[in-house]
Amino acid sequence: MKGMRMDAAAIEAMFTRPDGSFLCARWGRPVAPVVFGLADGSLDIFRGALRAGFAHARHPVTEADPEMVANLMLFFVRDWSELSGVPDLDRLTGVPDLPERLARDGADQYRLFRFDAEGGIRACLSFLNMGGALAEAHPGGLAERVTMQSALTFAAEVTPSSQLAGVIRAAYDPVLPVATTQPTHALRLAARVAAQTQA
Repeated sequence: MKGMRMDAAAIEAMFTRPDGSFLCARWGRPVAPVVFGLADGSLDIFRGALRAGFAHARHPVTEADPEMVANLMLFFVRDWSELSGVPDLDRLTGVPDLPERLARDGADQYRLFRFDAEGGIRACLSFLNMGGALAEAHPGGLAERVTMQSALTFAAEVTPSSQLAGVIRAAYDPVLPVATTQPTHALRLAARVAAQTQA
């Protein structure tokens, strides 16, 4: 995505799933993040990136969600088997035998969203295996990437860029719906991204 012109077609593709369905949803409540499995130095980097990223989107970050305490949960492991020590992992994710599935698929990361009654994001769980391809990732770059990927329901992995940041900021315009399955939403986002570049 880096350097890609964010026109309506490109934006529509970012939210179109393999089955052809479209979903663009943003957080419907303040984000209350918690990070597991990082040393203090990297932890501070991720906390800073999360706050900066959502501040750019003009969306609040809070210390605790009244319903869930933490609603954006980031889990960092060196091997997927470490997830077996997470209490009630099956209930938390709704995915039975998640560590075994991720190991079998050779995955580097896995992310899932939960939604509220209006379709907005109410929780995001992100799991990252730092024992594989992500081992060489720069903490700052990875923190920015994880933040952007958790901000909207992107249909595929995205690469941080100023253009992508513009799409996220546009999607958080309070005039727009918190969630939609209509591909024409990409036209409205593209218009706002274009207006940002002209401002």
